[in-house]
Amino acid sequence: MKSVLELVTKLGPARLAAMVAVTLTLVGFFAFVILRVSKPDMGVLFADLSMQDSGAVIRDLDARGIKYETRGDAGQTIMAPRADLPRLRMDLAGKGLPSAAGVGYEIFDKGDAFSSTNFVQNVNHLRALEGELARSIRAIGRVQAARVHLVMPERRLFERDREMPSAAIVLKLVGDIDPSQVRAIRHLAASAVEGLKPERISIVDERGRLLADGARGAEADTGAGMEEKQVGLERRLRSQIEEIVAGIVGTGRSRVQVTAELDRNRIESRSETFDPESKVVRSTQTRSESALTGGTEGAVTVGNELPGANQQNQNAGPKDTSKKDEETTNYEISRVTKTVVEEGGRVKRLSVAVLVDGAYAPGADGKPVYQPRPANEIERIATLVRTAIGFDKTRGDQVEVVNLRFAETPAPVEFTEPTLVQSLLTPTKEDIMRVVELSVLFLLTVIVLLAVVRPLVRRVLTAEPAPAIMVAGPGMSTGDPALDQMLVPRDNPTARLVDFAQLNGKVQAETVQRVVDMVRGSPGETVEVLRNWIHDS
Repeated sequence: MKSVLELVTKLGPARLAAMVAVTLTLVGFFAFVILRVSKPDMGVLFADLSMQDSGAVIRDLDARGIKYETRGDAGQTIMAPRADLPRLRMDLAGKGLPSAAGVGYEIFDKGDAFSSTNFVQNVNHLRALEGELARSIRAIGRVQAARVHLVMPERRLFERDREMPSAAIVLKLVGDIDPSQVRAIRHLAASAVEGLKPERISIVDERGRLLADGARGAEADTGAGMEEKQVGLERRLRSQIEEIVAGIVGTGRSRVQVTAELDRNRIESRSETFDPESKVVRSTQTRSESALTGGTEGAVTVGNELPGANQQNQNAGPKDTSKKDEETTNYEISRVTKTVVEEGGRVKRLSVAVLVDGAYAPGADGKPVYQPRPANEIERIATLVRTAIGFDKTRGDQVEVVNLRFAETPAPVEFTEPTLVQSLLTPTKEDIMRVVELSVLFLLTVIVLLAVVRPLVRRVLTAEPAPAIMVAGPGMSTGDPALDQMLVPRDNPTARLVDFAQLNGKVQAETVQRVVDMVRGSPGETVEVLRNWIHDS
């Protein structure tokens, strides 16, 4: 400790302050670098969270004692150690987090049903139905989040005309959604709600685009279905033509474009036809009548009551007999009634454009040389295309096959997995920053060891050297021949000078000590003497 204190005394306050400042700076920098290097690699645990879900997830992470970071003004993005991401997501999913601010039928698990009013139960049922629909819609691809609003009119007694329910759905999409998926969402919601029809559902996305109009009703669905039918027909015909042409000119040597014009009108026709040559007996009616007339016997008249009337009646003439037969036959003429309904979407006209590349043959220098295709080959390709699409001249279909040279396209770059050497030669930004951090840490460690630690250790461990000249006393010996040669005898002039210097130093030290004792003994008089010296000067 004595050698350390003497070293500190020799260095002085300025050097000590500089060394302390440098040491503290280096220690702080080392601490920052070590914390930076030892900091775990963070990854995205959840993104685009609501404030309720973000708070619930953060409380769970705090209870677990896991380090995390939040990004965004309201903490929508939560970062966690990358190695713990799968386990944390599974654990939080088991607890229902994040819930995406949606409430399902679990709302009825909380609270007392006996103390709830009918109004509260209806509101909870509506909230639960909206939450369950939102969860089902989020299961569809490209739908990141969904929110459902249902309008359920109240049922009233003695109400003749009842308003139908409606719905509005807001989607947050990843990319674009297909029209078929929009129709699927509408039918999903309509099937889950009693009395709700698909044409009463409106769908918008987060950018404000109207994907489905619930105010236009079935007309919007008809128009959307017609457009989808047209696109599907064009895609099917294009793939058929490309497959045929590619077998002749090669893959990638042709371009096909198909435009289909559809008739959107719905036609309904009724016809009734009579065939006079074809008749069938429908019904037959036969009638027979018989009558007997001429005699008056048995008739009650005034004459019969007179005397002699019986004799006259006995002499009456013979009676007349008549018979009548009638037959009626009804015939039915055959009749044909025909009703024909032609739905919209019939092909009105087709237009097909086919562009084929020419042939390439090696030239004199070995490079491929372009050669146009013969006209008869182009005509045969056109014939095949007409047959494939069902060409109808009366319908106004058009087919054009043109032979032109394609523009040269660069060869596609094939991606190969880089080797270890290639990875070392082409490091990423993260690799470069990691190497820089380690290099700076190593360089600063070497600097501290060489500039601070090494001099201190060397001064502490190295013994203080003996004075160059020592005065030898009677019989004095150090035991070391090298040090004994440095001893100077007392009769030497140098030895006398050394003795004089030591004596002078002792006298000065005794004088200073005597003055100190006098000042301590009489401080008042000492102050008066010093004041007089100041005034005299």
